[in-house]
Amino acid sequence: MPFSEGRPIGQIIILNGAPRSGKSSIVDAIQADFEGVWVNLGVDAYVRHITPARYRPGIGLRPGGERSDLEPLVPRFYAALYASIAAHSRLGLNVVAEFGHHDAYSQPLGILADCARLVAGLPVLFVGVRCPLEVVMQRRLTEGPERQGTYVKVEAGMPVPAPVIAWQEQVHRLGIYDLEVDTSVKSPETCAEEIRQLLAGGLPHPTAFERIASRD
Repeated sequence: MPFSEGRPIGQIIILNGAPRSGKSSIVDAIQADFEGVWVNLGVDAYVRHITPARYRPGIGLRPGGERSDLEPLVPRFYAALYASIAAHSRLGLNVVAEFGHHDAYSQPLGILADCARLVAGLPVLFVGVRCPLEVVMQRRLTEGPERQGTYVKVEAGMPVPAPVIAWQEQVHRLGIYDLEVDTSVKSPETCAEEIRQLLAGGLPHPTAFERIASRD
């Protein structure tokens, strides 16, 4: 008998926002406070523990088209990950995943619409996680250089790095969500509670992912 037969379908929550917008903290709150099993299948886990080092950042490739050599792999990585998200849901496991979806590669790749089609027919809540640029910069300064790595380093008084601005400008460009939260004015727990309340009331029709999947 297939594992999915007789099992409830797992809920999927996709959080989309720029780095340091607070997505991971919301994931932690959901995993700690929501009932049931919630599996994190987001960008951090995929890049750090699944993607081979020579192909990183993979799906974490930032806006600007600076690594066109990696771009042919990015849609395949995303497709594989979203297929896994769908498989978990069909097996009755809830999934929460954080991403920085954008389409500012060297040429548009249409990845988000393709991903939405891979989870068609499953309950997906798409949440935009917003945070003002000045708060993002403060969070980067607070975490210190040991966590910043070599990708983007910031210091007090320096201009906002171009990659940080690009993330802020590109990650919400499509602007189609079921819910939006601002982590500069709400705690991760409050954001998670807003998500819980929306799920309790039922998903909107059509959902954001259904609308995105229908785009060319």
